[in-house]
Amino acid sequence: MMADTGWQEAEDGALKGLKVLDLSRVLAGPYATQMLGDHGADVLKVEAPGGDETRRWGPPFIADTAAYFMGVNRNKRGLVLDLNTPEGQQALAGLMAGADVMIENFKKGTLDKWGFDRGRLEHDFPHLVHCRITGYGDDGPCGGLPGYDAALQAMSGMMSINGETGGRALRVGVPVCDLVTGLNAVIGILMAVREREASGKGQLVDVSLLDAGLAMLHPHSANFLATGKVPGRTGNAHPNITPYDSYETATGPVFLAVGSDRQFAKLCEMIGAPGIAADARFASNADRCAHRADLKALLEQALAGFDVDTLAADLNRAGVPAAPVLDLALALNHPQTAARGMVWEQGGYRSVGSPVHLSRTPARLRRGPPKLEE
Repeated sequence: MMADTGWQEAEDGALKGLKVLDLSRVLAGPYATQMLGDHGADVLKVEAPGGDETRRWGPPFIADTAAYFMGVNRNKRGLVLDLNTPEGQQALAGLMAGADVMIENFKKGTLDKWGFDRGRLEHDFPHLVHCRITGYGDDGPCGGLPGYDAALQAMSGMMSINGETGGRALRVGVPVCDLVTGLNAVIGILMAVREREASGKGQLVDVSLLDAGLAMLHPHSANFLATGKVPGRTGNAHPNITPYDSYETATGPVFLAVGSDRQFAKLCEMIGAPGIAADARFASNADRCAHRADLKALLEQALAGFDVDTLAADLNRAGVPAAPVLDLALALNHPQTAARGMVWEQGGYRSVGSPVHLSRTPARLRRGPPKLEE
């Protein structure tokens, strides 16, 4: 396939005209290119003859394709190339010539082996923004090592702060290192495309899962760098603010996210316990943090007679951030989710929509994920 037949232009979207060559697989790269495609970029997903391995990461399956793959590969067209062959490499060179952006997450040295070392990319495709996603980066003592999300949650220190007080370190329940690396890739790509308008030159966008994990550690990292004290696990509680935790009510847990003395006083008033706010142990946030356990016991005693949904609604209306702890079915079917257009459907395809809402050029579902060799 030559470059002049490999690309199309979306009819709308903020990124209309941006041509993205997606050589990535699994999660961080596909998540990034899906977001670009949602906003109008022409994304061409190139897969090896066996396809992206996540096509088989099930059950559940939709027809013969795993839901995992379907969730991060919409708004793309599909192409299969065997890049271990001269024909595949020639076709890839043609596609690079017409692309604005190339994104990949191959093992270190793979592109070099196929004849696309950094020197050739800069010489033959000087306009190309090359986004490279890795586990650890290509340099340093861990450079080039394979990296999946859970391993990087462990390596970055994220697992060490996640879990119940006194309990074992836990993986965060969603692959946050992968997903945030995908977001960082989008940010870096758009920065490089913007800079190219002035310089006329592309550049390498280098993002890694380790860097994403480290960058997400606020405020734990800020606290450690300020004090030298290694943070521990606090369950749902915030390390710097109290009350900022989940609390039991008569009908289920409510999460209270109280960020000021005013909100704390209002909370105590709303739950019929103004004496808690008047207690000297809880006069300031620092005082409340020093007496976390006592405060939680008093709050849960006061909350024992409340319905969680009614309480959360009343607190929010009064300016105290609160929410019931919902399961996924309730969250995805919530009226607010519908109002924000956050579940997309087309034919038999359903997915969570784009979280970036633009007023004149909104993201939209143009096509479902491509079938292999589509």
